[in-house]
Amino acid sequence: MKFSPLQFGPLHAVRGEILHFLADPAAHGARAVAHFPDGLLVIRDGRVAECGPAAELLPKLSAALPVTDYRGKLILPGFVDTHIHYAQTDIIASYGEQLLAWLEKYTFPTERRFADPEHAAAVAEFFCDELLKNGTTTALAFATVHPASVDALFGAARERRMRLIAGKVLMDRNCPDFLRDTAETGYMESKALIERWHGCERLLYAVTPRFAPTSTPAQMQLAGQLFAEHPGVYLQSHVAENRGEIEWVAQLYPKARSYLDVYDGFGQLGARAVYAHCIWLDDEDRRRMADTGTAMSFCPTSNLFLGSGLFDPGRARELGVRVGIGTDVGAGTSFSMLQTLGEAYKVLQLGGQKLSAESAFHLATLGGAHSLDLDGLIGNFLPGKEADFVVLDLQATPLLARRMASCETLSERLFVLMMLGDDRCVAATHVLGAPAYRAGPAAR
Repeated sequence: MKFSPLQFGPLHAVRGEILHFLADPAAHGARAVAHFPDGLLVIRDGRVAECGPAAELLPKLSAALPVTDYRGKLILPGFVDTHIHYAQTDIIASYGEQLLAWLEKYTFPTERRFADPEHAAAVAEFFCDELLKNGTTTALAFATVHPASVDALFGAARERRMRLIAGKVLMDRNCPDFLRDTAETGYMESKALIERWHGCERLLYAVTPRFAPTSTPAQMQLAGQLFAEHPGVYLQSHVAENRGEIEWVAQLYPKARSYLDVYDGFGQLGARAVYAHCIWLDDEDRRRMADTGTAMSFCPTSNLFLGSGLFDPGRARELGVRVGIGTDVGAGTSFSMLQTLGEAYKVLQLGGQKLSAESAFHLATLGGAHSLDLDGLIGNFLPGKEADFVVLDLQATPLLARRMASCETLSERLFVLMMLGDDRCVAATHVLGAPAYRAGPAAR
């Protein structure tokens, strides 16, 4: 369903139960949480003007101010997905492989189809709509090796005014010929895409070596060069997801101290560098990520689905590493951040750690924004932030409604939401203040 931002004037408001985070609750406790049971979010030209109790703000505003009434529902900043593959949308829930075999059997044949711009455009449209249907307004996404796949994704995101980061995959070895570029063509095509898309409205570019085994040292060197040559661009890749993968990297790069050290040696760590998985790292790797401002993306559903291992967020936090959360579709099993948070809780349980509901929702909003170096623009409702938000129906299913009736605290309601919720809970998603998705009878 498409909405025009012209429906909404330069100043309007949204009323409902509002929750956002000012900091990490794990470190700052209740002071990190801003909660208004009857709140008002005032939006001017797509940005937050004010946020607070409705009883305090309404008397200061004109009686003629348009107010969208979401009372009875919970309003949160839009979710931030820090790792996802748009080209793998059509292989979500593919049976029975671990990482390297999964790439060969499912990923590479599927990505071949993105040489066709019409196919790429059709998947990109569906992908962006599915993100919005799940309340995700910002994502860091992989395209494929084909420049047209990047054009298609950025085009679909721009039409919806989403904040999206993406890039062309770089692969010049250990992959099928039909997906192989060269160090030089990968550099030149990425450079052209950066010039075309980086900073275009809300779009940002990420230099995207798939992972160290599929790039030669020459390509890795040029990827680091692209990252250095274009201040403000991102770099995204995978590291230490699977033990077999780690052994392979050690054979290909025998001089490197560790898998992460391969990337470090090619200048691929730093602010706005984001690595998915980070399961089998040691503390020296984690300290190096913290020292350089490099971020981790925790991908619980894909790590469980592929049998890769259990991420250790507690140790990352202790050493000061920035951490976001990613659905990692298509090895990840859901676009829903609610379901992803539920699986994150289970991963921590298996690792002998705890994930509070407040910390989980911080991870999906301000924490994700911080990991992407975007917390000055998105992630909460401080004045001046971009007004992206999701409206959640805590009565969306009979089971949710019944369970919520016995909840006594906000924390308990949030925990039930992340354990039992899914896309059916998303009543609406707003981008820059205007609705980009609203649930209807068909959505139920």
